[in-house]
Amino acid sequence: MGKIAPCLVILMLFFLQLSCSSFNGTRLELKYIYSNGNLTKSELIHRALTGDKHRIASLRSASSASTTGANLPIHWGSSAYITDFAIGTPAQSISVLVDTGSDLIWTQCKSCTTCFSQSTPPYDPSQSSTYKNLPCDNTLCTALPKYSCSPDCTYLYSYVGGTSTEGYLSTETFTLGSDAVPGMAFGCGIVNSDAPDNSSGILGLSRGDLSLVSQLGVGRFSYCLASYGDRSTSPLLLGSLANLSSSAIQSTPLVENPIAPFSSFYYLSLGGITIGNTLLPISSTAFELAADGSGGLIIDSGTTITYLIDEAYQLVKQEFITQMSDLQPVQVSGGLDLCFSVPAGTTSLSVPRMVFNFEGAEMRLPGNNYFFLDSDNGLLCLMMNSMEGISIFGNYQQQNMHILYDVDNGLLSFEPAECNQL
Repeated sequence: MGKIAPCLVILMLFFLQLSCSSFNGTRLELKYIYSNGNLTKSELIHRALTGDKHRIASLRSASSASTTGANLPIHWGSSAYITDFAIGTPAQSISVLVDTGSDLIWTQCKSCTTCFSQSTPPYDPSQSSTYKNLPCDNTLCTALPKYSCSPDCTYLYSYVGGTSTEGYLSTETFTLGSDAVPGMAFGCGIVNSDAPDNSSGILGLSRGDLSLVSQLGVGRFSYCLASYGDRSTSPLLLGSLANLSSSAIQSTPLVENPIAPFSSFYYLSLGGITIGNTLLPISSTAFELAADGSGGLIIDSGTTITYLIDEAYQLVKQEFITQMSDLQPVQVSGGLDLCFSVPAGTTSLSVPRMVFNFEGAEMRLPGNNYFFLDSDNGLLCLMMNSMEGISIFGNYQQQNMHILYDVDNGLLSFEPAECNQL
């Protein structure tokens, strides 16, 4: 065989690079995991809060582990959103939980030996002409927390809380919207100890090398979560489509963990909280990431309500009690700490405003994003609680906010939006 001319090699490399970077952007649709059921909003929230128990326990454990530079996957939340896309040639549809707190993309495979029940057919790699196992020397294999060679790359992804998935790290063609993207790495789950609710796996959107955003190389994504109980879909926008457009855009830095700079979590710098006209006397260090990597506040798509470090939460709780003195606090069970008794059948109430004072940005939450009016049971409940070790800005507070993660530039931007109309 004759030699290939150098200019032809350069031309071939140019077109190879062009084909690998041709993905520009696309839109996926998000659905709340229980949107197809007949649950009331109160029942949706109760179920989500039950699922939060595992999520916050794992976040607390992962935060503690970060002091050693460890980056542990966290348990998926029952309060999360799912999206559908296709993998393989010909394409097979999968339905996965969207998780900003982890990086691995994985789905249960038909050849699983320990399997969970799922509503859609499991992905069958034997029916795809583009499925390939990754070798152990691939950089994405070595990016896994745990892997082995037999002889190809096999992964063990153990989530905090005892659940796990184990299988082959492979590549496949992903069909995202109208775009077919070859060579995407994902986990073909063979031994799966638990089921992510109403889905076949996880779609990781963190900063890790294995996440969808990192593999696509788009550097940015956004989502807009419709109101709880709204059965319409919400957008997940990747790449060039991830843009905000109103005059109300605000931006705050994404903060790096000093011990684990490539942590899966998206940390924010929160300086304080305002209730009504009162800036709460929260210490300046309450939400800071400590030098040992502990603490801080993360924004998370898989946790329902906002959990504040106890020092801050108690001040929030007491200020609402003080400013809402015409209502009687009552004890309730089920994951919420502060509720007020209201007349049954009440359909609207005015509540003090709440502002999260992020570095460089003020997020003024609508009342429906931090109080839930349960008309049937005569309750008005604060959708926040306390925890130790770390604070979490949950998805209930993110309703009808278009939130843009500009990973390349280290910014999180947001604007109010009607998410079901985007």
